[in-house]
Amino acid sequence: MPKEYIDTDNLSIPGKASVSALSPGLQWQDDVLIIVTQAFGPKGDNLVGISDVTFNGYPAVTIGVRARGKEGLVHISPFHGDKRKVSFTEIEQGTRCELFCPVSGEPLDMLGPVDDGSGADYYAIYLTPGLSDGQMVAVSNIWGHYHSRIVDNFDLISYWATHEPDFG
Repeated sequence: MPKEYIDTDNLSIPGKASVSALSPGLQWQDDVLIIVTQAFGPKGDNLVGISDVTFNGYPAVTIGVRARGKEGLVHISPFHGDKRKVSFTEIEQGTRCELFCPVSGEPLDMLGPVDDGSGADYYAIYLTPGLSDGQMVAVSNIWGHYHSRIVDNFDLISYWATHEPDFG
């Protein structure tokens, strides 16, 4: 994977020991990349590989998006920190979106506000079919707001450094 797509200035992954027992939905590669290899919606539907869109050979994570009277699928890079996506339409930066499962049509589970003053909320993409809050990717509902988090075994294993003074 070409690293020019990864926002490494804002990505921090604490010690490799904390990711030695990654859930089945994550893969550790090259000591710096985290790849989502399986993901599930709020009813347990698979969100990986449901289209032919790939990023560096890995299937996209696909979610449904509604914004300003439009609705469609957005295919997100499975590489955490990679801002690439393929979408159904251009959406203006800063637009609040409704996020839903493209299989069931159910809204993604809301987790709570992003603590950065943006007004964005986090929504869950689960890493296992068990739909555990301890194994998920939290994504923002504001278009172009790239704050996301990965939680595995209830440990935050990847986070944006702007929220941690020790890493900023």
